[in-house]
Amino acid sequence: MNGINPIATLLIAVLTTALSTSCQRMSVETLAPEVINRYPHDSSAFTQGLLVHEGDIYESTGLTGRSSLRKVFLTTGEVERRRDLDSEFFGEGLARVGNRLIQLTWLHGRAFVYDLESFEELQVFRYDTEGWGLCYDGEHLYMTDGSSTLFRRDSSGFERLEEVTVTLRGEPLARLNELECVGEHIYANVFTTDTIVKIDKKSGQVVAEIDASNLLSTEERQKLDANAVLNGIAFDPEKEVFYLTGKLWPALFEVRFVKR
Repeated sequence: MNGINPIATLLIAVLTTALSTSCQRMSVETLAPEVINRYPHDSSAFTQGLLVHEGDIYESTGLTGRSSLRKVFLTTGEVERRRDLDSEFFGEGLARVGNRLIQLTWLHGRAFVYDLESFEELQVFRYDTEGWGLCYDGEHLYMTDGSSTLFRRDSSGFERLEEVTVTLRGEPLARLNELECVGEHIYANVFTTDTIVKIDKKSGQVVAEIDASNLLSTEERQKLDANAVLNGIAFDPEKEVFYLTGKLWPALFEVRFVKR
């Protein structure tokens, strides 16, 4: 028989297309933060959640007996308003939904809902996982529990709607921590590392890795506690900049993500 078997030709074409699609899906951009400004940050704040609203920073801090919710002046780092959590709770991720703030706790399965202006507690949501990161995309809440799972939740009642596994180059990526929702993507700290990942929120695929190891100087890092890791991402849509900090860090950085 002359030529190539038609079935073999079709199989090769299918395999080639699948391989090409797989390679495209596994393509990951490499970025780094370009520092625009550096601002003071309370070095006693064990940052767990961070967001910006109308030019002010809202922050959730952790550690048992030291956890708090704060409103902070961006340029000075001065705490304008503060609410301390009961000593049993370890504060975690933070999100704003309209005129409400929602703050996770680590091991107690409770999310506290506060009035944005007064910090008065309005209600408490319950969940059955650990609480790590939280963000709001204008429609739904997204949450992490320290695994590779991204949970989509109802923004009104906190019901679990969907779970997506976050993958990096085809492999599950665990230890996802603080989150920031930006358009069709979610930015997440990878706990204990200087890496932030940009995630396609529908597929769970990491489309970019951001190396933030250049933010603090070597001398500053040497002075920090071993637990003082990168944690805290906030996006300002009006200025199109990000704010980054870490647990117990002395500074908060205004940055843009650029190609390395």
